[in-house]
Amino acid sequence: MDYKIKLADGKAHLVEITSAYFKSWHVWNVKFKDGKVAMLYKVGSEWMQRNEDFLEAHLLTAIGSTIDKIIYRRTIAF
Repeated sequence: MDYKIKLADGKAHLVEITSAYFKSWHVWNVKFKDGKVAMLYKVGSEWMQRNEDFLEAHLLTAIGSTIDKIIYRRTIAF
C-alpha cells in the first residue's frame, strides 16, 4: 500500500510499503517513487536496514514509526 511519510523538515514523501519474509525474518520492503528500494526489519524496538540500503537515521525512524502504526492497526483488527 502507498503511505505518506512526513519528515521532520516538513516534507512529505509517498512510499509503497509491503511486508514479506526473508529467511526467518519478517521484513518490510519500502519502495520510493524514484525507484529506490530499502528492506527494513525490527530488532527489539529499533528499526534496522540492510547494509546496501541508503536511508539516513531520521528517515529510518520516520518510516519505522509508520510501520509500527501499521502493525498496531493490524493487531487491533484481529
